[in-house]
Amino acid sequence: QVQLVQSGGGLVQAGESLRLSCEASGSTFGVTAMGWFRQAPGKQRELVAIQSNNGETTVGESAKGRFAISRDTSKNQFTLQLTSVTSEDTAVYYCARGRGLWGRKWSDYDYWGQGTQVTVSS
Repeated sequence: QVQLVQSGGGLVQAGESLRLSCEASGSTFGVTAMGWFRQAPGKQRELVAIQSNNGETTVGESAKGRFAISRDTSKNQFTLQLTSVTSEDTAVYYCARGRGLWGRKWSDYDYWGQGTQVTVSS
């Protein structure tokens, strides 16, 4: 059984940085795409950043230049680094494992972390 356990997040001030981590178990890490998505109240779940199995990365428009993702296969860990956060980044963030090698839609992902609340105060 695949499990994704998230850590990090919380309340931060605008302009600050924080890191979200996702630890995977129960599957061969690094074989499929991994992604971070977020969902703000009243909005649809949106892509934050995704990484293919070979390390190719795509960052969503709202995160370009500010967020970065990385994968440590030795630790089965997938990380999202957020910098220069704004109130618009307030949302629940989810890590997810892809069904295949690549995918931009949330439906391309089959296992999800429990979600982590990030709240940015201005």
